[in-house]
Amino acid sequence: MDRGSLRIFLGAAPGVGKTYAMLEEAHRLAAAGTDVVVGVVMDHGRAQTAALTEGLELVPLRLVEYRGTSLPEMDVDAVLARSPHTVLVDEYAHTNAPGSRHAKRWEDVDELLAAGINVLTTVNVQHLASLNDVVESITGTRQQEVIPDAIVRAADQIELVDIPPELLRQRLGSGLVYAPDKIDAALANYFRLGNLSALREIALIWLADRVEEGLAAYRERHHIEETWPARERVVVALTGGPEGEALIRRAARILSRVSGGDLLAVHVRTPDGLAEGSEQHLAAQRALVGDLGGSYQQLAGDDIAASLLDFARSVNATQIVVGVSRHTRLQQLLGRGGVGTAVVRDSGEIDVHMVTHALAGRAPRRRLTPLLGRPRTVAGYVLAFAVPIAMTAALAPFPEINLTTQALAHLCAVVLVAFIGGLWPAVVAAVFDSLLLNYFVTPPVGNLTIADPQNFFALAVFLAVAVAFSLVVGVSSRRSRDAAVARAEAGTLSELARGSLARDQGPAEFLEQLLHEFQLASASLLAADDGGWTVRAEAGPGAPTDPDGADGADRIGPGLTLAWRGRPLSGGERRLLAAFEAHLAALLERQELATSLRETVRLGEANRIRTSILRAVSHDLRTPLAGIRLAVTALERQSGSMSAEERTEMLAAIDSYAGRLDSLVANLLDMSRIDSAALSVLHEPVAWREVVAEVLAEFPAGAVRVDLAPNLPAIDADRGLLERALANIVQNALKYAPGSDIVVLATAGGLLAPGIGDRPVSELRVVDHGTGVPPERVVAMFQPFQRLGDEGKGPGIGLGLAVAKGFVEAMGGVLAAEPTPGGGLTMVIRMPLYAGPLDEEGD
Repeated sequence: MDRGSLRIFLGAAPGVGKTYAMLEEAHRLAAAGTDVVVGVVMDHGRAQTAALTEGLELVPLRLVEYRGTSLPEMDVDAVLARSPHTVLVDEYAHTNAPGSRHAKRWEDVDELLAAGINVLTTVNVQHLASLNDVVESITGTRQQEVIPDAIVRAADQIELVDIPPELLRQRLGSGLVYAPDKIDAALANYFRLGNLSALREIALIWLADRVEEGLAAYRERHHIEETWPARERVVVALTGGPEGEALIRRAARILSRVSGGDLLAVHVRTPDGLAEGSEQHLAAQRALVGDLGGSYQQLAGDDIAASLLDFARSVNATQIVVGVSRHTRLQQLLGRGGVGTAVVRDSGEIDVHMVTHALAGRAPRRRLTPLLGRPRTVAGYVLAFAVPIAMTAALAPFPEINLTTQALAHLCAVVLVAFIGGLWPAVVAAVFDSLLLNYFVTPPVGNLTIADPQNFFALAVFLAVAVAFSLVVGVSSRRSRDAAVARAEAGTLSELARGSLARDQGPAEFLEQLLHEFQLASASLLAADDGGWTVRAEAGPGAPTDPDGADGADRIGPGLTLAWRGRPLSGGERRLLAAFEAHLAALLERQELATSLRETVRLGEANRIRTSILRAVSHDLRTPLAGIRLAVTALERQSGSMSAEERTEMLAAIDSYAGRLDSLVANLLDMSRIDSAALSVLHEPVAWREVVAEVLAEFPAGAVRVDLAPNLPAIDADRGLLERALANIVQNALKYAPGSDIVVLATAGGLLAPGIGDRPVSELRVVDHGTGVPPERVVAMFQPFQRLGDEGKGPGIGLGLAVAKGFVEAMGGVLAAEPTPGGGLTMVIRMPLYAGPLDEEGD
């Protein structure tokens, strides 16, 4: 059985007419004789949409019971049993009710398609998984029902149902989309003109990519290799040289003449790698491509021109931009015409722009660097002459030795020179040895003439073998050197990655590691700032403050440059440096993400506190206000019929409620001062007895028992703050341990307490014998807006202990909670003893 086809009606926003268009298509199919049924259509109370379902066969919905509610869902079994040609399934991204066969409606649709039934469905761009967060950032509304993009892209047809944003707002205002009571809110929020315009553009861009995918699939399916210029797409060939920037900007200017084009920069890496300095050029050019809105690709291939053309044809490119060859005229005469010549020759229907530049025709200078180090190379050249002479002198007393034995001995000399000096000293030794053999061994001796052709052949073979062996030794040395460098780079990168994972490294510490690794004098991380430079991190003495004053500089990100002073870096070191720079960029990005996370957590906590405040205002502050208003109303309306006792009772109620309001507002203000670090502490000698007497005067007589030791020493505190803290603690004890024995105790002092350093302290304990607090709730008890059990019993908004803890710690003390023996809670205030006024340095 063939699989059914899927056709999706895509909309930029609710109300554009997706379901309406789907129903119109269903009527058109039915009129043409197609068997069409409605599996599920959601009209959302829109009369015009509901009217279009008339005349179409409706498959009854299935009711799913969930938490005592019947939820209507599409009956997949009924649709399969009916087996129509086409079925209408609205809201492709819908989440089915728990207990359904599938969690998502698109899974129901997939089962219908597998049964050979064609499906018409609808979806909005806000439901696409890749666009969900983008739509949320635009509209401020997050859609919980999402569908993977791959599921939607797999549809056989996707039709965009589009109307101008102004017309959609008119439809909304006319009541054609939402109920009248929701119109104003929708127009002011989700359906703002800017939101709709942005959503429309997102839908068009997403669908354009889908069309591009369809075109690519069609060309591949029909083996079409020639370019179809449906969209302007320019490919820039980057060699890794400094001319790449000019090529990129030229390509950008070409695309500026059209709209909707693509810029693709391509670098083909060959097995022999890059020339010195190319990694840095490529990094800068990759950043430039990103700034210009293009994309960067890196390919691997032996033939640069062929790889470039294959890529261009695979992306349906219309133009290629290449630079004029840097080969000299001699190299071109020898057949090295460059990549541009090959691209032009084989480009076919793709236009090729060959752009001249300052380096055209100027081949880069390549410096032959010794593979084994300069001392060994110099020693090799010396031995290339000394060893053959010594070997000739050593064999001179033995004239009976034939030419073959002499050649083998001299070949050993070449081998010795090759092992010590490498390739070129060994070649010199081979040539010099052949001359010595010719002069001193082959007849006629004493001149460079060779009489016997066999001797000429023997010397030629000797020279060939010696040179070949030298070449082998040179290649071996190069491979050994490359392997050693690769091991060193791998070890460095491994250590870099391990250090990154093991610890939270800062930019300055990272720069120190960079100096140690590359033996540089100093380095700095510079940020562009209004035409100048700001040093974000530095290491080493005399770190550069701008790129112009440095020995080297690389751009590592938007507005960020790494500059250093010291020695020049080789090509291999620059490649390794590029890895360090990528790590530094990732480190900075990670720090920014961590900062963003902390800010998000802070905002979340602030939002939680704000929500708690609003909840408190809606309940705890409203209750006393209602009591005051009720008492005042009673006094106004019944003042003549009230007795003096009733009037006194009403006034007392007003005073009580007002006092409660004053306490709540005071705690809110105090908490705000603590959170904003605006709390000012006045240190002075304070006596516990005076503070306790002042605080307990606010509470009913006999509610709290006092047991203070005589001759208590003065403590170092702010009298006002300490009174507020103690009042909150006592009030908390009275509220949560009513009727129990509440005692205020104080010790004579001289103790040492954790959290106060080495200063002696005095303790004040507020002991109650109530229900106590579980150990796991002790920490949360001191958090703002936390009440015992979170039950919200009695007045207060859970700020008392938080304010008390903040005040005590601001004065340099400690507030702790301990279980009372026998049950209950003991609050302990530990304050340092007064030791005289602080000096000017605060010591």
